[in-house]
Amino acid sequence: MKRNLITQLFLGALFLLGSGHQLSAQGIEFYHGSWEDALLKAAQEGKIIFVDAYAEWCGPCKRMARDVFPKEEVGTFFNRNFINMKIDMEKGMGLEFRKKYPVSAFPTLFFIDAEGEIVQKAKGAQQAEGLVKLGQTALSKADNLEEYQAQYESGERDPAFLYRYVKALNNAGEPSLRVANEYFDTDPDLDAEVNLKFLFEAATEADSKLFNMMAERREAIAALMGETAVADQLRRACKATLEKALKYDSEMLLEEVIGKANDHLGEGAESFELEAQMAFYQSRGQADDYRKAAKKYAKKCIDEDPEALAALATDMSKAFKNDSKVLGEAEDVAGKAAEQTTKYQHVLVYSNILLLNGNRTAAMEAANWALQMAEGDSPLAVRAVEHYIKQIQ
Repeated sequence: MKRNLITQLFLGALFLLGSGHQLSAQGIEFYHGSWEDALLKAAQEGKIIFVDAYAEWCGPCKRMARDVFPKEEVGTFFNRNFINMKIDMEKGMGLEFRKKYPVSAFPTLFFIDAEGEIVQKAKGAQQAEGLVKLGQTALSKADNLEEYQAQYESGERDPAFLYRYVKALNNAGEPSLRVANEYFDTDPDLDAEVNLKFLFEAATEADSKLFNMMAERREAIAALMGETAVADQLRRACKATLEKALKYDSEMLLEEVIGKANDHLGEGAESFELEAQMAFYQSRGQADDYRKAAKKYAKKCIDEDPEALAALATDMSKAFKNDSKVLGEAEDVAGKAAEQTTKYQHVLVYSNILLLNGNRTAAMEAANWALQMAEGDSPLAVRAVEHYIKQIQ
């Protein structure tokens, strides 16, 4: 059986089950309070509310929940900028919600401000990139970005205004370093609260002097913004520079951002370094270097996390699907996940990689093991695993 067909069978069994059966949960974090509490929270945090208005029977809604909301890049953007809610329009609070916010198609995606006014609305499912762009457009509308741009071009340079302008640019996914650098080149008082907040917002890339300035004043900024927010911003900036290193195939940028991470990310530095190396080696097609980094990452960073181990094994099997050494390491990683897990999905990952490595007997044993676990889950889970087993026999 060809490898791509094997993988399709595995993914079909794994993802037929919908949003409740993801290997990892690094995506959007949804708020589970009442609508009134969400409005209050939005007002307190100065955020917009994102609402996924869905119905249980809706196929495109399920696909978004399964394939889009769990993506890390989507979660990073939406968790930072919005209060996120999923509301079933056919039960509970959804029945009251749709009286004020009617829906004629599913899903309908709302962006609503703290006053309850619609900032933006879109009908139909979105891919990850499209959803992030929708969010950026909503933020730019709420932030009056066009008005800020006009004021800036007319010569407005008040620090408080520039801070709001840079924040609006960042929210909209637009470049902001030029505006921020121009201001900080004037040598403003860096102990002033407005400038500390400005530095926090402006340090969007680790390979910038603004990042260094923020890091030097971390304690003072944390007193204003909170240590967790500062740590998150430093990590986002490191990730932005890593993306540049990948885009421009720059080993120099890779080394720089790893150095910055080691200096400023604390306990998360080692995992960032190894994740960065894996991404860089994968982009270059350096299979053996990738394998070594992945092996080290599995051992040092996620050794007792079956969810993360299964996700890593899956990534490895996709990154270098024709490299026997990488697939052999992926099998070891998936096996460790299977030994620790209580989820049949992780055992299916192990079965799939065994199959990719040509060990059909062991793959069948693992699949039957997954079936036993699925019996304690749901009838749908059982049917999905049975279909997988039937196809690989």
